Amino acid sequence: MTLQKTIRARVISPIFQFLKDSRAVGIVLIVCTVISLIIANSPWQQQYISFFTTLFDPAGGHHYEYRGLHLPNSLLLWINDGFMALFFFLVGMEIKRELTVGELASIRKAMLPALAAVGGMVAPALIYVIFNHNTEYHHGWGIPMATDIAFSLGIISLLGKRVPLSLKVFLTALAIIDDLGAILTIALFYTDELHTVYLYAGAGIFALLLILNFLKVRRLIFYFIPGLVLWYCVFNSGIHATIAGVLLAFTIPLDKIHHLEDNLHDPVNFLIMPVFALANTAIPFPADLLNAFSHAVSFGIMSGLILGKPLGIFTFCYLAVKLKLASLPSQTNWKQLWGVGMIAGIGFTMSIFIATLAFDDAEIQVVSIMSVIAASVIAATGGFIFLKTLTGEPKTKQPKPAQNKIPE
Repeated sequence: MTLQKTIRARVISPIFQFLKDSRAVGIVLIVCTVISLIIANSPWQQQYISFFTTLFDPAGGHHYEYRGLHLPNSLLLWINDGFMALFFFLVGMEIKRELTVGELASIRKAMLPALAAVGGMVAPALIYVIFNHNTEYHHGWGIPMATDIAFSLGIISLLGKRVPLSLKVFLTALAIIDDLGAILTIALFYTDELHTVYLYAGAGIFALLLILNFLKVRRLIFYFIPGLVLWYCVFNSGIHATIAGVLLAFTIPLDKIHHLEDNLHDPVNFLIMPVFALANTAIPFPADLLNAFSHAVSFGIMSGLILGKPLGIFTFCYLAVKLKLASLPSQTNWKQLWGVGMIAGIGFTMSIFIATLAFDDAEIQVVSIMSVIAASVIAATGGFIFLKTLTGEPKTKQPKPAQNKIPE
């Protein structure tokens, strides 16, 4: 075997096989988070953190001016305001596809995951408020509302055929609607001072994109160039710039979405998301680590994700079924639904993202991010073990007579 064939067989092929694995995204994000936390608490701490946070223009605040353009003022801001717009663009296309031809295309199909998502957002927010309503940290109520699509689906995929496909579809739909809720939360409640000139200009660009879609324009270049202008206007309007990614996604012709999703999946999930994890978890541990987890913010976030998520999802689903507004996914039971609610407590990406918007105080940001990471690990581990013990071995290994309900 030649050297080239050996490298291809032993190095390149395994890498491609790994990237195609549904668990790969979650594994890569976990590895990047661990690496970032280790470096941020090593002798290279200062250089590592400064690499992301040093301002291009120390006097420029959030923006710096380049040839008349007002742009993000640090690498961290470019990652969170710029590159993450592509992540939201991908999420926006997934939402549009599901709403038009997918699992959310009819009211009947969308009702249960939609109500579950609402419950999974309301309960964690209320729990957070209980701990922080009379403090200066009440603005962080949006942090425990989010469910991380990549991590949650990665964890449930580890269970293989122990979990029915309908339950995985339910979790996917729930996470997508949850992301839409998180996007709206960012736009409505985590927006600084509005600059109306840029806001109106952005609205005009968005209207133009909708007209292009209505006229059935198919060439994507006619969407991408105005999309860049839309991002610039939204960034300078005071609304978080990543919202531009979602707005652009909703205007893309439906027949182009599948192709774009395929092309963007790997760059977004294996480049942008790992870089986001590296930059936003570059946090030095406080001297008294246990004291950080005794903060009211930590109590609110961790209780919201670990307890609030399954409680809200299960309660809203139970009421929907009992009121005959919806029905359980096929071949599932209430215990499995509770397990999915536990896995939905994996906040990570969106929760960390909202934490960076909710607080300006660096110390509270550290407490928030550490709490999100800890809660996500507990939710993932607990949900995985709970669902695994419910179903035992995969049904393919122990064939049983067909029946409507999975044995408990």
